[in-house]
Amino acid sequence: MTITDVNQQFATEKTAQLADRRARRDAAIQRETNKAAWIDQQVAEGRMVQIAPDRYRVTSGWDRGETFTVRRNLLGEVAEVVANHGLDVAEDGTVALYSAVPAWHGLGQIIPGGIDNIDEVLRLGGIDWEVARREVRYSFMLDGEERPTLRTAPGHHVTVREDTGEALGVVGNKYTPIQNRRIFEFLEDLVQQGVVWESAGSLRGGRRVFVSMRVPENIVIDTDGIADEVTLFIAAMNSHDGSSRAETVVTPWRPICANTERFAVRDAVTRWGIRHTAGALDRLEEARRSLGLTLRYGEAWAAEETALTHTALAIDEFHRVIADLWPVEEDANDRTRTIAGRRHDHLDAMFRSEAERLGRTAYAAERSVTDYLDHVAPRRPGKTMTEEIARATALLEGSDDDLKTKAHKRLMLLTRR
Repeated sequence: MTITDVNQQFATEKTAQLADRRARRDAAIQRETNKAAWIDQQVAEGRMVQIAPDRYRVTSGWDRGETFTVRRNLLGEVAEVVANHGLDVAEDGTVALYSAVPAWHGLGQIIPGGIDNIDEVLRLGGIDWEVARREVRYSFMLDGEERPTLRTAPGHHVTVREDTGEALGVVGNKYTPIQNRRIFEFLEDLVQQGVVWESAGSLRGGRRVFVSMRVPENIVIDTDGIADEVTLFIAAMNSHDGSSRAETVVTPWRPICANTERFAVRDAVTRWGIRHTAGALDRLEEARRSLGLTLRYGEAWAAEETALTHTALAIDEFHRVIADLWPVEEDANDRTRTIAGRRHDHLDAMFRSEAERLGRTAYAAERSVTDYLDHVAPRRPGKTMTEEIARATALLEGSDDDLKTKAHKRLMLLTRR
């Protein structure tokens, strides 16, 4: 039996990638070549997309969804490719991360084996502060007045870090901050036992924080076949800027950076979200039911995933699944048909790629649909957000959960044919 720990696999591959990038950089300098050609090739082959000047997002492999920055020299040539851990960094250089295992980026406060003291983890993770809610005020001067008047905006408040005074976001009257310490206490109450904390940290100036613990029992998929024993974690993510719900997920990922925090949400086995209101985290029974924190749920989930791994799926069958998930009306216009064709081609290529690793199975099909929705499907950015932020928001808010569930149920029908 093999034990699948995606965190270790990610760290190993990430370390190798960084070493490879350094080697490529040194070789490029020696050859006096421009790395831009390599990046242009990656974009042309669809392995990454440009999302801003000197900023790219990866669309395949372990790094699906990761963003990175390129640094250029005085000649405008790409001198370095910089992976983005996304963690907050204090003025003294301390990175806002606590972890029970070393992180791929080599940063943070590492306590091998982890600790169970909440106050210590809050301190080590750089999240030992609280959030206050303050009225939004603005200055305005009417014609004829000599000086502006300070006014209050009804129904609007700003969330503020009490340790730095930094404004995090603007929220409404009903918004009640969920304090960082309360998240730890909620997870302890959720599992009804003492907890050894796996990771905790802060992103985007404290606008988003995360904490994780390990699920006591692993899940085994395909016992008689590939026999993958999957290590699962319970991770809680909380925003302090009003941009998203507080969310708890059961996931294979241990968050230790912006990428793995995003992966934890992307690959969640199950999730429970709650809006920031008074008493929001008191609904423990609802959370337990939604997260399925029972051995019975784990066994049921493993059985379904195992059934998918044993179900052969031909290419034309996968095409019918695509058609069921994204039906196109007979009288659809050319633009709609063009979009559907592009989606079909993307999914077809992704399924063929997954099949090389997992075989042409319903499980490979499910992974293809999920990865397409998370990292390839076009997102229409709003007036105040880029496509990258729109995609991240869709992940965090579970915008595609219904479609993912429909895909799972559709594929499960094939296991009974």
